[in-house]
Amino acid sequence: MFGLAIKSMRNRKFTTILTVVSIALSVTLLLGVERIRKETRKSFANTISGTDLIIGARSGPIQLLLYSVFRIGNATNNISWKSYQKIARNPNIKWTIPISLGDSHKGYRVMGTNTDYLSFFRFAGGRPLEMAGGRMFERVFDAVLGAEVAKALDYQIGDPIIIAHGAGDVSFIKHDDKPFKVVGILKRTGTPVDRTIHVSLEGIEAIHIDWKDGAPPPGHSISSDQVVNMDLTPKAITAFFVGLKSRIAVFSVQRFVNEYSQEPLLAILPGVALQELWDLIGVAENALFAVSGFVVVVGLSGMLIALMTSLNERRREMAILRSVGARPLQVFSMIVGESAMLTFLGVIAGIGLLYGLLFVSQPLIATRFGLFIAIGGLSTYELILMGIVCLSGCLIGLIPGYQIYRYSLADGMTIRI
Repeated sequence: MFGLAIKSMRNRKFTTILTVVSIALSVTLLLGVERIRKETRKSFANTISGTDLIIGARSGPIQLLLYSVFRIGNATNNISWKSYQKIARNPNIKWTIPISLGDSHKGYRVMGTNTDYLSFFRFAGGRPLEMAGGRMFERVFDAVLGAEVAKALDYQIGDPIIIAHGAGDVSFIKHDDKPFKVVGILKRTGTPVDRTIHVSLEGIEAIHIDWKDGAPPPGHSISSDQVVNMDLTPKAITAFFVGLKSRIAVFSVQRFVNEYSQEPLLAILPGVALQELWDLIGVAENALFAVSGFVVVVGLSGMLIALMTSLNERRREMAILRSVGARPLQVFSMIVGESAMLTFLGVIAGIGLLYGLLFVSQPLIATRFGLFIAIGGLSTYELILMGIVCLSGCLIGLIPGYQIYRYSLADGMTIRI
């Protein structure tokens, strides 16, 4: 009966192809959403590792996480250098990484930090940052680029770059009197590090040393040659990462910072804030998954409609089969088998289409959105989803199968007007 089902499908090539394409597109969307959801969650979890606390001006945990780790948004206030040094001397603190934000270059954030950033910053379960070429900054106007910045802007070691004031894509105020030079490029991490330009804290201080009230005073400028001989100790920073000697002390240090009397500060646990952020966007994630699920239902419904509308045309075919000895159960099995084959072919085509799209779009997604979508085998959950789709296709085939089962030989041979 499966052989007859295949021959019957060949006789209705156009309808069969449309049905398979409909199911394939539905499966591609379902698996695509699931793959993006999984890789996004993985990317979120891999963004920062080994950092016990993030400390910034008092705002909200998610806001502090967004601007300090993901370079999204801006800080409500800065932290004075004096307060940073006092907190960094806490006996429970092992290391700190100060960061200063607020400037950009062609839409990419510029972050001021120190060499401890390369030594202590970790991502993806403890992986350190590594240089793809060049070295870490040593002089005031040295710059180290993230992998995406270097690729997108086609920068090489030794190229000059001009930092602009502000974090927007377009800036009308540039620090063109104090250019930086690219001295190193970091290896790709799949995190916001790839989309960041790293300079020293002294470099950030140097480009703003002759500014007053947020703008350079007219007719007053200090050259880059002069500024390197000046005291470039930062007056303030945006936030800093903290590593503790013992994680047991994390809550006592957090309480010490949150109750700091010199200025209003906030200390957050990165893992907790990441989970809060994921819960916040989880509603949109679930809604997108529900939409893709409904698309699969629509695709399977299209197959049901195609089978049901062809029943009247196939009544004579079924009657001939009955007349040559086919039993009602065999005809029923043929229709259900046809439905199962259409669903299976649609699932296989959908999986193939998904991998084809991933192969083509993976570099674009990684470059444009900083999200690396792995091209690997189907996970257990994805296999379960495909099993549910195949089972649903078989169950849908029961409806036209039962309708055919009820047809009698006389009914098949009768011409309806």
